[in-house]
Amino acid sequence: MDTEFTITLDQVKDFKFRVTFDKETMQPLTMDESPPTGTSQGPNASRLLASAIGHCLSASLLFCLEKSRVRLKHVSTTVHITLGRNEAGRWRVQKVSVNLKAEPLKEEDRVRMKRCLEIFEDFCIVTQSVREGINVNVAVETS
Repeated sequence: MDTEFTITLDQVKDFKFRVTFDKETMQPLTMDESPPTGTSQGPNASRLLASAIGHCLSASLLFCLEKSRVRLKHVSTTVHITLGRNEAGRWRVQKVSVNLKAEPLKEEDRVRMKRCLEIFEDFCIVTQSVREGINVNVAVETS
């Protein structure tokens, strides 16, 4: 696992940015804001946060289940974000609700799933980091 990495965002036009990842095997991603600020030509930061939380939880559950030799028919995850204004009137992510559907191939595997369902969240880097709060250092260069 990479313990450090760097991505780059370059403005394409207005609020549309191209995200370049640190690995050549990863395709660049376009991000944009919703109207009226942007044109929705890519996900905005809130949508990517929802995706990161959903993917991390899905991968953590799948990893645990594979280690427990529980095979699934399919995993499906839905993430619902609620935005609202804080006391200062600024938009914030106020709530994240996640629903995972994991159907085992064999009915008898449901018993072996129990332990994973108890512990998988604790191994999700993104969800637990968001829950605890993340220290973000910001610097702006003007030249």
